[in-house]
Amino acid sequence: MRFFATLLGLCVATGPVAAQVAPVVTESGVSAHPFDINQVSLTSSRFMANQNRTLSYLKFVDTNRLLYNFRLNHKLSTSGAIANGGWDAPDFPFRTHMQGHFLTAWAQCYAQLGDTVCRDRATSFVAELIKCQNNNKAAGFATGYLSGFPESEFAKLENGTLSNGNVPYYAIHKTLAGLLDVYRWIGDTNAKTVLLAFAGWVDTRTSKLSYDQMQKVMQTEFGGMNEVLADIYHQTGDKKWLTAAQRFDHAAIFDPLASNQDTLDGLHANTQVPKWIGAAREFKATGTSKYRDIAKNAWAFTVNAHSYAIGGNSQAEHFHAPNAISTWLTNDTAEGCNTYNMLKLTRELFTMNPTDATYFDFYERALINHMLGQQNPATDHGHITYFTSLNPGGHRGLGPAWGGGTWSTDYDSHWCCQGTGIETNTKMQDSIYFYDDSSLYVNLFTPSKLNWKARSVTIIQSTTFPASDTTSLTVIGGDSWAMKIRIPSWTSGATITVNGVTQSITTTPGSYATLSRTWASGDVVIVKLPMKLRVIPANDNKSVAALAFGPTVLCGDYGSTTLSANPKLDLNTVKRSGTTGLAFAGTADGKPVNIGPFYDAQGFNYAVYWAVSGSLPA
Repeated sequence: MRFFATLLGLCVATGPVAAQVAPVVTESGVSAHPFDINQVSLTSSRFMANQNRTLSYLKFVDTNRLLYNFRLNHKLSTSGAIANGGWDAPDFPFRTHMQGHFLTAWAQCYAQLGDTVCRDRATSFVAELIKCQNNNKAAGFATGYLSGFPESEFAKLENGTLSNGNVPYYAIHKTLAGLLDVYRWIGDTNAKTVLLAFAGWVDTRTSKLSYDQMQKVMQTEFGGMNEVLADIYHQTGDKKWLTAAQRFDHAAIFDPLASNQDTLDGLHANTQVPKWIGAAREFKATGTSKYRDIAKNAWAFTVNAHSYAIGGNSQAEHFHAPNAISTWLTNDTAEGCNTYNMLKLTRELFTMNPTDATYFDFYERALINHMLGQQNPATDHGHITYFTSLNPGGHRGLGPAWGGGTWSTDYDSHWCCQGTGIETNTKMQDSIYFYDDSSLYVNLFTPSKLNWKARSVTIIQSTTFPASDTTSLTVIGGDSWAMKIRIPSWTSGATITVNGVTQSITTTPGSYATLSRTWASGDVVIVKLPMKLRVIPANDNKSVAALAFGPTVLCGDYGSTTLSANPKLDLNTVKRSGTTGLAFAGTADGKPVNIGPFYDAQGFNYAVYWAVSGSLPA
């Protein structure tokens, strides 16, 4: 315990480190690849500010409090430690789901920043988990089990008597995923030991169940169990983990999706998306087209028929009928976990078909308009909101109490969205660039530095996007390869120059512009993506719409004013305040209203959707 007390101070990051453990299985059906997290770093921007606030929290949090339930459950001393509240309280059904997110976030911060405090927190935490796991005999648990709640919860799940709201596989999925990340990003062999013992417990337990029994078990939310077990297979090459992953193929969800049927209405949304990510990982493990079809169809249904303008989905955590948007603008829309998982799914699908720009059109939309603003910039610890309310007069951090009715806290919330939030804000850079044998894909326009180790090339991207329409990419190093730059569907008349010379290449909106050349060190690529105001109508009611400028969804600032209906916005009156930036003004309900980026809408009541009339100025 004394050791953990020494980890509370901050330290200066020393720079990115090499990935420690590469996967051993070659993925099937993949045409492009993400860079390892340690090859891309953020530079000064709102994205980096989000990251730094989260980093501060990761270094602050008392690890003994995070270990409390593990130690208590595994019959080890908790002397001197304080229990957490909220979803990690000792009497909360799926306590210790959050700790796996911390392991992942710490590992990501070490991998990309070289932050040794985060590394030491992760490895020391794992060392304590070993002690818990090794005390299973005394605790009355089977070999390998590891959780903050008793193993008997799984027996109740299997015999249909689980009635306390627990989702045990959901909870342990987080621990497994966190252990895997500590192993692969830090190279901690203790993490591998705990991981494989715990995964072995899952394999042993599920191997005893019939197919029908497993299908009944999966009626209770189980997170991404198929994903993490498939990932262990990719990492180790041992096919028993793939067999275990496939036991978590939920037929009631997978079969309609494989047949291109949208049966999402009424389903708990975030229960489903991790399964789809798992399907994508299983496709890459097996090459079985059904898995690919499940993931692709699920993504298309969700993005096209179940998502709000900001890229988030669900109301009260549930899907509704296809295209039912305007009737579900409430204070409990757009659960954060859903978008976190949809971004993961988008990455998986893009690697299968990197010529399809719609994947990162969506990624950009959801990252900027939902995830970026989910964090409270007024707090040092990067607190987040569970739902992102889209009701008239909505207010971040003031959603319904039952699902996290305020900003998260250091110790008394620990909601699912707080867990995914600390992961999101420590990997903001992981999808800016991808590569294949001959090309670099520039998917996002984010201030960043890429160390393309395989080609000894560095790319420095400088921009104030989305507040401006231009980004600069400086190439350091030579060689011949193609730069494939996403031309978003929202732009028109995009131009690309190299060293000041306009390039005669196709820049069709919703595609990738290909810039093929032999690069000289110091070459500068300037990408200009003209932006204009646009309307994003609700799928089911074109007279209800959000307003956007380029990729950025805008909102009206209503201060402390309460709204009972979508304000009536006269589109003809909307004008930019000046010639640069994202400040606008218009007239709604006959009164002037200031309009600005939704990702900056914290601390006041806002309107994202409007009852629109007229047309935008040319």
